[in-house]
Amino acid sequence: MLFRDRIDAGRQLAGRLADLSGPVVVLGLPRGGVPVAAEVAAALRVPLDVVVVRKLGVPSQPELAMGAIGEDGIRVLEERVIQRARVSDEELRAVEVRERSVLQARTALLRRGRARIDLTGRTAVVVDDGVATGATARVACRVVRGLDAARVVLAAPVAPFDAAARIPEADAHVFLATPRRFRSVGEHYGDFSPVEEAEVISLLNAAAAGRPD
Repeated sequence: MLFRDRIDAGRQLAGRLADLSGPVVVLGLPRGGVPVAAEVAAALRVPLDVVVVRKLGVPSQPELAMGAIGEDGIRVLEERVIQRARVSDEELRAVEVRERSVLQARTALLRRGRARIDLTGRTAVVVDDGVATGATARVACRVVRGLDAARVVLAAPVAPFDAAARIPEADAHVFLATPRRFRSVGEHYGDFSPVEEAEVISLLNAAAAGRPD
C-alpha cells in the first residue's frame, strides 16, 4: 500500500506538481479521479473541472478495456486487445453505443449547465486515481488537446512502468509510483472504495463556488 485513500494520494501528487508555472487548470476523470484532482487543485489554488470519459470493456470481460470514448466524439481503440478477445465489429459498435449514451448522461449530470473552463493557452493537468491500460487517459488527453490547451500533463498516483511510453498524447507524465509488476490500481490503496456521483458533484460544486468569476 502506498496511499491511505484518494485524498492522501491527491495531496502527495500535488507536491510533485507544485512547480508548474503559468495558468493551470486541473481536470479530474470521473469518478475516482475527481477526489484526487480536487486535492491537487486545492493545493495549487487553481480551477477544477472534469473530462468525462468511458471505458469500452470487452463484452466477455467488461473490466478489460478494449478502448475508450470521451467528450467531443473522441475515441481510442486498443487493437491488440480487440484482436486477442476476438471482438467483432458488431460487438464493438454495440458497446460503444451503450457507453456513449452513458457518457452523455453523465456529462449532463456533472456539468449541470456549467460551461467548461476555458483551456486556451493554459496547462491542462489531467488527473486520475491511477492508470491501468491507459485507454481512458489517452482519450482525456486528446479531449483537452482539442480544447486548445497549451500543454497537457497527465498525473496519477500510480501507473505501470511503461505507461508514459503508451500515452504519447500527454506532453508530460507525473506518476508517483511505476511498479514493474502492476496488477491493479486498487492494490496500491488502503481504501479504494467506489466514488459515488454525489461526491463528485459536491466536489465540483465546492470548487465552482470558490472560483472567482
